[in-house]
Amino acid sequence: MKKPELLAPAGNLEKLKMAINFGADAVYLGGSKLNLRAFADNFTDEELKEGLKYAHERGKRVFVTINVFPHNDDLMGLEEYLKKLYDLKVDAVLVSDPGIIMTARETVPELEIHLSTQANNVNWKSAQFWHKQGVKRIVLARELSLIEIEEIRNKLPEDCEIEAFVHGSMCMAYSGRCVISNYMTGRDSNRGQCAQPCRYKYYLMEEKRPNEYFPVIEDERGTYILNSKDLCMIEHIPELVQAGINSLKIEGRMKSSYYVASIVKAYRQAIDTYFENPKEYKFQKKWMDELAKASHRVYYTGFYFGDPNKQSYESSAYIRNYDIVGVVRDYDKSTGIATIEQRNKVFEGDKVEVLRPKDDGFEICLKDMKNEKGEKIESAPSAQMIYTISTSVELKKDDMLIKSKN
Repeated sequence: MKKPELLAPAGNLEKLKMAINFGADAVYLGGSKLNLRAFADNFTDEELKEGLKYAHERGKRVFVTINVFPHNDDLMGLEEYLKKLYDLKVDAVLVSDPGIIMTARETVPELEIHLSTQANNVNWKSAQFWHKQGVKRIVLARELSLIEIEEIRNKLPEDCEIEAFVHGSMCMAYSGRCVISNYMTGRDSNRGQCAQPCRYKYYLMEEKRPNEYFPVIEDERGTYILNSKDLCMIEHIPELVQAGINSLKIEGRMKSSYYVASIVKAYRQAIDTYFENPKEYKFQKKWMDELAKASHRVYYTGFYFGDPNKQSYESSAYIRNYDIVGVVRDYDKSTGIATIEQRNKVFEGDKVEVLRPKDDGFEICLKDMKNEKGEKIESAPSAQMIYTISTSVELKKDDMLIKSKN
């Protein structure tokens, strides 16, 4: 068995570094054009250059999304953009539209192409077709079971890789092929501007009784008939590996740095532990505990085990148990002074948990808080302000401080 790649989202440069530091083998991100997260902090050319340098120096790979379904005017400048990505040495592009694939093959034939999940590949025959068009990797639609994935893997040549989502948000439409957002808000989900109307709260109104709204299902909490749960397959690493999946993908380019770090860390530990001794492998509860801290909706296993009708549920609310409150920028061993960059407001005396890539989390107390001028402060209220604390516990650069909402 070959250890699968762990692929993480990178919504911006900080998240790219977090993903790599916490164990991702590769990241995927949006550049300056033609990606399906138009409202993310997409990378400028300079940020992409820095991100590529950071990743490549550590032996990691970077994939750039060009996964919109372009209209005519979206194609302007496509050749130049592809050449720029190739010159920057991106490791692959994620593409869903045949026209963009054709243009990439003509313009930058050496650039690796991955078929985006937006192309809804749900069978081995289609996967063979795309592979013959020069696609190196097929990102499978989320709507497949493990049995179907195994069959696809067995029918494909060995040099055609398959990638599958294992964690994150799901979509009520076929992997994002949805027109509701465009119809309701004028924002086209297939061009990167989804307004997520599936998360809205809907009522039923009878035409002869205007302004009288009734829940679709009588429930005092309302109803959320289009909402989906969050995918979580961390308890099923052996099944994913045995299905022959080459890359395990985490969703979440719009999610926080804390989300990226904690989810990547848990999956990294689970995958590595399995490969240390597959026959003796046992799932560890601490991994799920880690995933439960990050903001999420109710977890489930998606379509992997043949449960296509269990996706919707009665609430659109996120479960948010922990917040990131700071990132360690420096630690002076001689004085026991840690320099922190604020992420959420904290107070003198607060207990926070330290999250780092390798070790289990541990708790410290914020003591002797001072601002950059060395003045005593009772809290750190300002976004990204720099402050110091005193702690006898040795902290490391880029340690993340998280705090329970309780």
